[in-house]
Amino acid sequence: MSALTSFAENGCALVIGAEGGIGAALLAHAQERGGFAQVRGGSRRSDPPLDITQEAQVAAAAGHLREQLANAGHTLRAVIVATGFLHGRGWQPEKTWQQLDAAHLAHSFAVNAIGPALVMKHFLPLLPREGKSVLACLSAKVGSIGDNQLGGWYGYRASKAALNQLVHTAAIELRRRQPEAMCLALHPGTVDTGLSTPFAKSGLKVQTPADAAAALWSTLDRLDAQASGQFWTQHGEPLPW
Repeated sequence: MSALTSFAENGCALVIGAEGGIGAALLAHAQERGGFAQVRGGSRRSDPPLDITQEAQVAAAAGHLREQLANAGHTLRAVIVATGFLHGRGWQPEKTWQQLDAAHLAHSFAVNAIGPALVMKHFLPLLPREGKSVLACLSAKVGSIGDNQLGGWYGYRASKAALNQLVHTAAIELRRRQPEAMCLALHPGTVDTGLSTPFAKSGLKVQTPADAAAALWSTLDRLDAQASGQFWTQHGEPLPW
């Protein structure tokens, strides 16, 4: 298995949401494939804890990482935000506007959009000014407004669309500060995890978390600064906003 070759050898990779199905696979793939001086995972149970819906924890985790990297002489080269909410807590994706619920919508936005935005706020400044680096957020094809032909899934679609806009906006600012860095959105495909498997349609290709992680890392290894601010499939194909 070849190493991730496009990132600096003294780099650090951080996967946020490292205890989820895709997050754990992304963490394991980076650890096994090599190419980074260190690979870290952040989650509600990591040390320090990193719950993206709690800004104090996001800020503390960023400060802790900054100190650790400085002490080791390493640089932060890759951050993947692999968190997401589709169903749970008694909520299911809405099939009609009659099922819209304020608390459900608020939670969807807190996890799928506001949380990643807080990660951008506190971790984008840690990316180095020179050399390739990336902050990638796992979005979803159903968050594409241009691709929406079926309707439904109001909260998930809207919160992922909001995430895409946040990514695009942050990428514009990032380009002015760190022109070789990237901020982008990635669609991982349909993956055999608790989030998406219950809604996989018959005949739809469902990937294992390991296969999805391999494809996502391979795409990040190939992309360069020209890809920043855009929305990509796990195989590196552009998706409409």
